[in-house]
Amino acid sequence: MTASSIKTILDSFRSKRIAVIGDIMLDKYIFGHVSRISPEYPVPVVDVTHEDYRLGGAANVALNTQSLGAQTILIGITGADSNREILLELFRSHGLATEGLRIDASRPTTCKTRILSQNHHITRVDFESRREVNPEIEQAVIDSIDAVIDSIDAVVLEDYNKGVLTPAIIAHIIARAKARNVPVLVDPKLRNFFAFKECAVFKPNLSEMASSLGIVLPNNDPEVEEACRMLREKLQCETIIVTRSDKGMTLYNGSFTHIAATSLDVADVSGAGDTVIGLLALGAAAGIDIVTNATIANLAAGTVCQEVGAVPVRPEKLIRAYQEYLQQ
Repeated sequence: MTASSIKTILDSFRSKRIAVIGDIMLDKYIFGHVSRISPEYPVPVVDVTHEDYRLGGAANVALNTQSLGAQTILIGITGADSNREILLELFRSHGLATEGLRIDASRPTTCKTRILSQNHHITRVDFESRREVNPEIEQAVIDSIDAVIDSIDAVVLEDYNKGVLTPAIIAHIIARAKARNVPVLVDPKLRNFFAFKECAVFKPNLSEMASSLGIVLPNNDPEVEEACRMLREKLQCETIIVTRSDKGMTLYNGSFTHIAATSLDVADVSGAGDTVIGLLALGAAAGIDIVTNATIANLAAGTVCQEVGAVPVRPEKLIRAYQEYLQQ
């Protein structure tokens, strides 16, 4: 694969329509520096220099697919609060549609506040609800996906266990998508882990796969391969892609491909998984072979880890990284 061919692949994403359904988050960053310890309790005092808001969770996946030119439909819920208004403003500034954002006034908009000093995380404060959405909201989500299913090229189910992806919603989306030969790609968490049966691509990380299978899983190829076999048999899915931190990722679709981690400088891993699933969805929509697709997704994750906070992949940076690290 040459630099021109990866550009051709990225260009092919621009004609695609991607639906992202799942847990939408607002990421708040408080930046400052620590120069003293509090006299009240032995904790650091952060002198704040500035604040920043970014899209997280399913919204960050949508931002990644949107940033690569695909028309993106994001479906999820927020609370009826000030953080929703901040989210809406971020959506508008990035050109993301807001029609798929349903309001559930009984819960807060999920917001994760990270406090950093010299780019080191001091602590994180979460505002969220983890209970499943009520039947009325559940039906609204189902109606939203039914309204667009005939016009999309791939579906991402982005599960952070905040209650949007109920078993009923998961089963409905996979069945409707399969009937139309639309690939469904899943970024799971532990709850409902085995509810995503017969999806096209299932992308856990190593610890999620180990916990779900109830095993101790060393980060070694033979053990990971056996776990992939077990998981694929349980899920009856087409492809398992497990992310393995510094060992890259392993792909299993009847045969194994191990993709090494890119040797990029890591500043922050926030949002790397969102980037991977977004790129995988674009590649599936464009009909890119799964090994090439996963290789590009792995490299894209490396580029976003060079920046602090969840940020979308930029095409020009991805092409440059390919030329520097993968092209022989």
